[in-house]
Amino acid sequence: MSKALRKIRAEEKLLVTHLLQLAGYTTEQYPIREEVDEYEDGKMGSISMGNDPNLYDGDLMQVQYEDIDGTEVIITLTKDKHNQLLDLDFWKVDFSKLLLYPTPDKVRPVATT
Repeated sequence: MSKALRKIRAEEKLLVTHLLQLAGYTTEQYPIREEVDEYEDGKMGSISMGNDPNLYDGDLMQVQYEDIDGTEVIITLTKDKHNQLLDLDFWKVDFSKLLLYPTPDKVRPVATT
C-alpha cells in the first residue's frame, strides 16, 4: 500500500463482519485490520485491508446493494494467498460516487448460478 493508511471506520468494520458471517466465517478466522487504504480516494467505498493486490486468491462473499439513487452496487469481500482479508470492493454499475454507505440490513447475497 503506497498511500497513507487510515483507521477503519465503524460502518466498514460492521459490513466486513456481516459479510464474513454470511460466508460462514468469523473475525477470528479472518481478522479485520485496524488500518486500511482507500481506492480511488474513497469514491465508491472500496478499501484495501491487505498487502499486495497481486496476491488475490478469491472472493469470500459477494452482495448486492441499491444506493439511494437506485443504482445497483456489487460489494465483494476478497482474500489473499496468505488466507487474510484483502479488499472490500465496491462496484457501482454506472461508476458514479457511492452516495450512502450500506448497512448490513440493506445488502443481499448475489445469487449464484
